[in-house]
Amino acid sequence: MLQTLEVVKAAVIADENGTKTLEDAIFEAITEARSTCDINGSNSSACAVAWDIVEELQAEKSHQRQAKKNKTSLDDYCSENPEAVECRIYDI
Repeated sequence: MLQTLEVVKAAVIADENGTKTLEDAIFEAITEARSTCDINGSNSSACAVAWDIVEELQAEKSHQRQAKKNKTSLDDYCSENPEAVECRIYDI
């Protein structure tokens, strides 16, 4: 399980840095999972872990897509212009 989390975190960081997209990471994980299952057998624990990594990466992509959908046009504007008057938040 720890290996799965490390792989997913590394893929998310690479996606945020722009070095590799999450889709590329998913494609590579699928290729690796197929290879692992061919070598170790489809009932092996290594095969299960490899497909868990694919599943977690796909879930992360889905979560990111959902988070983007929930943004309003004001949220987008404020992300691009944080100093705009409309975007200022005052504590009372």
